[in-house]
Amino acid sequence: MPTESAALTLFYDGYCPLCVHEVTQLGKLCRDGQIAFVDIQTAHFASHFAHIDYQEANRILLGQRADGQILRGLDVTRYAWQLVSRGWLVAPLGWRWVRWLADPLYLWFARHRYRISGWLTGQQRCDNGQCRRD
Repeated sequence: MPTESAALTLFYDGYCPLCVHEVTQLGKLCRDGQIAFVDIQTAHFASHFAHIDYQEANRILLGQRADGQILRGLDVTRYAWQLVSRGWLVAPLGWRWVRWLADPLYLWFARHRYRISGWLTGQQRCDNGQCRRD
């Protein structure tokens, strides 16, 4: 459950092996609870986060900054990696001349994330808690 002090609450798809891997990596780098990770596939998601549209969160990565601002897609990724002092890894995603291609590619990836996970990991989905953040 997110804490009030988190700079970012990141809403991720716990059924997606690649998504779980990414938040696990972020979690290992996260200090002092800067990022709170929320699996949108848990039973309590809708009751605890009624202000977050599940359909949108299942279509595109969502994050909420401490000031209440909602971030979407690669903006979430960039902010999260900045918080763990690795922003330089994803900084090009914010450059105007890269962004025009990166945003549509991200949306394509998000739409096909289970299939891509299958290609890369051999597992398309992690139903019933098969993928766990360590």
